Amino acid sequence: MIIKKIGLNEFRHAFSYCERQENFSYEGLEVLFDHLEEVSDDCGNMELDVIAICCDYTESTIVEALAWYDLASLEELQDNTFVLNVDSDTIIYQNY
Repeated sequence: MIIKKIGLNEFRHAFSYCERQENFSYEGLEVLFDHLEEVSDDCGNMELDVIAICCDYTESTIVEALAWYDLASLEELQDNTFVLNVDSDTIIYQNY
């Protein structure tokens, strides 16, 4: 097995290459990259699977996420799943 460590620009490019650049914002991909890099440091090497990431995570406004899951607050969403803040209105959350 050959393992290659990639940086943020290659990570972003992988989403464009797989025609998934619309799934996450430019800023969102950076937040997601930082999270996945941290997880891979804790768990060992990780295979980059753009499609799986797009199935596992969603970027949306907080209001949209709460409406999708019929929840009353961001805290309630955080009790149910993993949430990353992109900015004051936008989050990336792990689908559940």
